[in-house]
Amino acid sequence: MPAWWPYALVVVAGVTATLAGEGTGRRAVVYVFKPLASAAFVALGWSLYAPPNPFGAWIVIGLLLSLVGDVCLMLPSGLRPGLVSFLAAHVAYVAGFHTVTPVHAWPFALAVPFVAASVIVARWLWPHLGAMKAPVAAYMAVITVMVWGAASVFAAGRIGWQAAAGALLFYLSDVSVARDRFVRRAFVNRAWGLPAYYAGQVLLALSMAR
Repeated sequence: MPAWWPYALVVVAGVTATLAGEGTGRRAVVYVFKPLASAAFVALGWSLYAPPNPFGAWIVIGLLLSLVGDVCLMLPSGLRPGLVSFLAAHVAYVAGFHTVTPVHAWPFALAVPFVAASVIVARWLWPHLGAMKAPVAAYMAVITVMVWGAASVFAAGRIGWQAAAGALLFYLSDVSVARDRFVRRAFVNRAWGLPAYYAGQVLLALSMAR
């Protein structure tokens, strides 16, 4: 069994318990097991980090910032700080991809599908955002660059598929968060969004594995 499996199993157990808590309205369960699942993907990233490795360092920073964002989003007034934390996490991932393949070498053609998807999502969300229009627009711009970067370094053959798949899952999970926060709050958003998010973070951590 690979050394990273115990961390992944803790993530799976934490997400399963979190979804059970969300589905039954038991917030105490969510407050315990969601941070546990997030701490497990940070621990996974740290276990795979071998300095000196600028790419790995930025990935670990992104994972830590995501943990902060997860905790913020559990709090009643945590939307804005959570958004800032996740935006910073995406910036960290972008910086990591840049250390592998400089931004100026990322193919613009690869950005097209991600920009198009973000425009569609933005048009869908726009009537529901109210005072959050500017922060959400900035966030979407950064996460779009992040997914483009992951696809670019994968296409260049510089890292494995894990980073590209993880970035895409992170992007898709944010659609579920946006729908839950701004359009219609429902368990179904978390039912698929949380597994996608945690799978994405685990894959981003595993992108450091050699």
